[in-house]
Amino acid sequence: MSMLIKIGNSQGIRIPKPIIKQAKLEGAQIEFEVTERGLLLKPIHKRPREDWKENIHEILQAKREGKDEGILEELLNDDDLEIWEW
Repeated sequence: MSMLIKIGNSQGIRIPKPIIKQAKLEGAQIEFEVTERGLLLKPIHKRPREDWKENIHEILQAKREGKDEGILEELLNDDDLEIWEW
């Protein structure tokens, strides 16, 4: 049994660790569902890489006008090839 506790302007409960482990809620995002009998907590299970396409698209859109500050430009710089003997 747990009691609702005040957390800022909200309220919450403390869930004992054994219950979290048994319900597979450790480190999971939680979905809430209001039912006739109360509140149901369900972990949200995402497939690996599920959001990669959208995330990459967002990053590319945000960087569209910006300059890549990675090392690619440095790697493609041929100035250091002049010191090599071919």
